[in-house]
Amino acid sequence: MSLVKKSKDSFRSPILPAFGIVAAMDQDDRRLLSDYGEFFPVQEGQHVIVEGEEQNALYYVISGLLEITIRREGADHKLGRVGAGESLGEVNLFDPDLASASVVAGEFTQVWRCTRQDLESFLSSYHEAGSRLLIGIVTNMSQRLRQMNERCIENDLLGAAAKMWS
Repeated sequence: MSLVKKSKDSFRSPILPAFGIVAAMDQDDRRLLSDYGEFFPVQEGQHVIVEGEEQNALYYVISGLLEITIRREGADHKLGRVGAGESLGEVNLFDPDLASASVVAGEFTQVWRCTRQDLESFLSSYHEAGSRLLIGIVTNMSQRLRQMNERCIENDLLGAAAKMWS
């Protein structure tokens, strides 16, 4: 899938592909949203987010693979992977805090980054497209919460799941 849009004047500009949190947005809206963030490459082994540091952005993976880890008792523990069409950082976008995990490229990865300020500017300017984006973000977060609940049940961590809701 190409990240480059060609116009009649041969201007080249990246555009968010139509999957993941932006799947419900049309091409013009994704082109507009693309301008409210930044595209950047991440080399294998390079950190995108460092646990314990300030984290105030949404990251959307265009291609490649990011690995999520936490450090406990002097060792890194793998929590999961995020691939093309997936996003991360949504929680801190709406509830700013320090990063709860580190994110490192498992291979060469292309990422789009959008800060809270970028998101607010887009939402103020493009209400309808912004609504579709927010629905995509909330849907993604809801799916992750369901998966986490299922894993708690599978791993007999009902006490931990109960604490989350109290």
